Formats: sequence, C-alpha cells, structure tokens
Amino acid sequence: MAVLLTTSPSFARAGDIADRAEAAGHTILRVIEDGPEMQAALARAQYLVAGLPRIDGPVMDAAPNLKAVLKHGVGVDSIDIPAATARGIVVTSCPGANALSVAELAIGAVFALSRNLLWNHDSVASGRFERQRGREVTGATLGLLGLGQIGGRVARMALGVGMTVVGYDPDEAASAEALAMGVELADPDEVIARADTLSLHVTGVEANRDLIGAAEIARMKPGAFLVNYARGIVVDEDALAAALVSGQLAGAAVDAFRTEPPDPASGLMQAPNVLYSPHTGADTQGAVIRTGEMVLDDIAEIETGAVPARALNGKELNR
Repeated sequence: MAVLLTTSPSFARAGDIADRAEAAGHTILRVIEDGPEMQAALARAQYLVAGLPRIDGPVMDAAPNLKAVLKHGVGVDSIDIPAATARGIVVTSCPGANALSVAELAIGAVFALSRNLLWNHDSVASGRFERQRGREVTGATLGLLGLGQIGGRVARMALGVGMTVVGYDPDEAASAEALAMGVELADPDEVIARADTLSLHVTGVEANRDLIGAAEIARMKPGAFLVNYARGIVVDEDALAAALVSGQLAGAAVDAFRTEPPDPASGLMQAPNVLYSPHTGADTQGAVIRTGEMVLDDIAEIETGAVPARALNGKELNR
C-alpha cells in the first residue's frame, strides 16, 4: 500500500482526488508543520506530494521508503532535485495544470488596478462614497516577462480585450508562439520601459533573484502597475514598497512573497494600493483537480517500475 505524505493542503482537501487516491489503495497523511508528526509521517511515506515547504536532503533522509517527491504544482524551487537524484528519488511536477488559474488571476489584477477597485471599494465601505478615476484597459500596454504556459495565456487574454502586449522569454519556442498570436517581442529593458502594467511569469530560480529591483522600477513608466504572481524572489520588495510610497508606481498586485506569510510590519505590507493574495494563484477547483490527477497518474506509473515522462530528473535516473 502506497502512503502519500502531502505538504500541499489543496491536494488533501480535493474530495475527488482524495477519493481516487484511496480507491487506488493509497493512504493519505496530511502534515504541514515540522515536528514529531511530520517525522512519523516521513518514516512511513512512499510518496511525498509537495506544496510550498522546503524538501531537501535531510527531509528525504527521514523518509527511507520514499520513491518520489511530486510537486503539487509547477515551481520546484523548494525541492532539492540533485539531492533527490543522488538518493534515487523521482521528482515530478505538473506543467500546465494550473496555468489557466494563475493567468485568470493575473488578468483580473490588471483590471482591478486599472479601475482602482481597492480604493473605490474602501470608499464605499468607509461611508465616504467618493470616486477615484480609473484607466481603460483597452489600448494600454501589458508587458510580460515570461511567455510560457502562464504568460502565454495572459497574453492571449490581454490581446482579446484590445491591449497591446509586449513580452520577452529566453525560450525560442515560447517566443515564437507568442509572436504568432500577436505579441510584440522585445528585450527585457524595452518590455519594462513600455509597460503600463508589467506582469511577471518567470521561474523562481536563483538567476531571477531581484529581476525587478530599484533600477528596473526606475525605468518603468511613472504611474505604472506591477503584477507579481510568479515567486517572491524575483522582486526586491523594499524597492517596490519605496516606489509605491513615492508614487513612482501607482499600484501593485502581489501573490508571492519573500517570506510567507509576510511580516505585517514590512514595508511592502504597509505600502499603499497593493492587492495582496496568499499565494493562491493556482488555487481553483479546476486546477487542484487537474494537478491531483497528474500526481496520481505519475504515482501509478512509478508503481509499475517506470520513470514518468514528467520526471525532472528522469534522464539521470534512467542512466
């Protein structure tokens, strides 16, 4: 019987997926916080369905029966893949499963920021009933850094409502697909400078640390918006907070933070006109079900002795 340890709350909460897992003979252990319960669960686990907590060598060493770490999502920056490979542990992710959900949230943020929904909501809720003039989205320029599964969908939605979309991605295939749908390709500096709203859809690798810092924000249009539904590491939060306080940027939408949950006293949490969400871009019913199905399909394949095609260390393990 395969025992699933899940650090992803949404996997354990997804009724259809949990039912399917149990019908396949799996036992689901849900433990989020480190401690004695986690250690006991790791000792039993054959499969670890990973959410946001760090999965490194010591965690794997505490799980002597572990066959695979399966990311319940796409970003695997929290998983030490070389450590897993060295221990013969498969690492998988679920590319594309939650792309639509994140893209919809990002395009929603473009509308929310452009129409001052935060300010106007507070105006009514506080009893002031004052208006703050917004901007039309149609005709505005959306800059995209990252044109992959998520960024490509954001581009298609933005083009559909009449926005000009300019973007960059180092991947030639993603760039070619974006160009074919009508995205203008440019280098990152031009994307940053032209954007009325700059939306980030890059991976959380170390090379992208502070991709948007003080210098990049200074090159943005005065009064532009920034949307970060990628990873907290890619934006210098102090620089973003300073730009919001000074008025260099008119607003921001942030779903990913350097520290989660963020410190309520931090500069970013005190900055004006920020739309916050608790790393929930992928948290829709459809995305959770699609992701869970991919996880269970990969487990079924591993149980046959195969390495799934989605394995991120498949080549190394198959040598």
